[in-house]
Amino acid sequence: MRNIALPQGDTVPALGQGTWMMGERPERRREEIAALQLGVSLGMTLVDTAEMYGEGATERLVGEALDGLRDQVFLVSKVYPHNASRRGVIAACERSLDRLRTDHLDLYLLHWRGEIPLEDTIAGFEALRAAGKIRHWGVSNFDMDDMEALFALPGGDACATDQVLYNLSRRGPEYDLAPWLSARGLPLMAYSPIEQGRLPTSGALGDIAAARHVEPLQVALAWVLSRPGVIAIPKASTDAHVRANRAALDIDLTADELARLDYYFEAPSRRRPLEMI
Repeated sequence: MRNIALPQGDTVPALGQGTWMMGERPERRREEIAALQLGVSLGMTLVDTAEMYGEGATERLVGEALDGLRDQVFLVSKVYPHNASRRGVIAACERSLDRLRTDHLDLYLLHWRGEIPLEDTIAGFEALRAAGKIRHWGVSNFDMDDMEALFALPGGDACATDQVLYNLSRRGPEYDLAPWLSARGLPLMAYSPIEQGRLPTSGALGDIAAARHVEPLQVALAWVLSRPGVIAIPKASTDAHVRANRAALDIDLTADELARLDYYFEAPSRRRPLEMI
């Protein structure tokens, strides 16, 4: 497994596991738990979740799946913006820890920027870190202006990552946000790295996949994994999907293939507002 360094020195897998919309259907619970456990066994030991997902149901699923595996996992969760006051973020974290059956998070993210002043959220994060409840903190869905505002505040430069929507069809961060993060040693964490399976599988993706005897969406995930300083967190609810995601890490796209994908999925030529789903 290739690793990506956080600015504080820890390393995490370049390929992790997302959990959005897991834990919401009882009939799929056993299969989803098995998928997460398989992913950990295959080296995809970064697991991302959030209090928003299923209003806590996903965290409960993750906690059950990681029973006995917690020491192997870099566990990430996210706090709602309306819970991100100094006291609110501490209380929200305690609730997440209880649902996740753990005494600490490895990374705690502000899910998106809300109305609560960022300095209050930073204070809450730092209190949690001092208490040993979290090891690192970061943000999600922050555009470059948001990151600049964060870093202008005392303690804001302790941020470990920015988790944003990024894939072949959502390349806006490449114009300004990704270079800004890279210059400061912050990895970009890409959620929905295959656009929830909605990328066009004909054209360049289909041609490259056919020539390699792999699936088009594996090529799309391999493209995200080829980007320097990027962590991908695709969701997989079945063993077969987990194995397909892991296999994408072994696809080493050639310069010609990358150029063909760049032509078909054009890089941004101007600044675009950060997209969210």
